Amino acid sequence: MAEDTTAGDTKAAAETATGPTAGEQPAGGRIGQGPGRLLLWFYGVFTVAALSRSITQISTKFHEAPLAYVLSLAAGVVYGVISVALWRGGDQARRVALVSCSAELLGVITVGILTVADSSAFPDQTVWSDFGVGYVFLPLLLPVMGLLWLRRSAREASTAA
Repeated sequence: MAEDTTAGDTKAAAETATGPTAGEQPAGGRIGQGPGRLLLWFYGVFTVAALSRSITQISTKFHEAPLAYVLSLAAGVVYGVISVALWRGGDQARRVALVSCSAELLGVITVGILTVADSSAFPDQTVWSDFGVGYVFLPLLLPVMGLLWLRRSAREASTAA
């Protein structure tokens, strides 16, 4: 039993002196772990869904609703950035995810208000139309959950350090 403690202390001292060992994420890198893994999965699915939908719409009927299709493309890109940030982990990725989730939330709220107030401005649906009703409001819930998770995991990382 004493050997386990000594080995653990030696490993902890080595990590403190040289950084994390191979295969481990850097300090603050737990954003893609635990509940973050579920967020990563959802953002991955939304990246594929939004990008494939928007690319198809832009390539086949861009003239019908260019703003809506470009907004869906932008949503897909934001989802992709968040997915990569959650997957990579670390402090820089956390900042990227924080900015991206904030931009996503702002986009969902703005587009949601605009589509409810003046639906004629958007002849076709976007990912964020009507606050994401076409996607069971997940586009509105995901950035909120992402921001909450990033905040919680940042606190855990700072208390662990």
